[in-house]
Amino acid sequence: MRPVKCPTCKREVEWNSRSAFRPFCSERCRMIDLGAWFNEENAIPGEPASPQEAETGPDPRPRDHR
Repeated sequence: MRPVKCPTCKREVEWNSRSAFRPFCSERCRMIDLGAWFNEENAIPGEPASPQEAETGPDPRPRDHR
């Protein structure tokens, strides 16, 4: 298998079933990444949710995008 780089520390990791924390090299790097998501240092681009959506979730009806 070809090695990949850990997204947190850039150390090379074998991408296979024995790599318990893939794509990370360790539990520590996995937790650092998770903490960045919780602290909103990482985000998926998109429109901010309205206060109503934040409480109830998105409207399941399709939007008209004309």
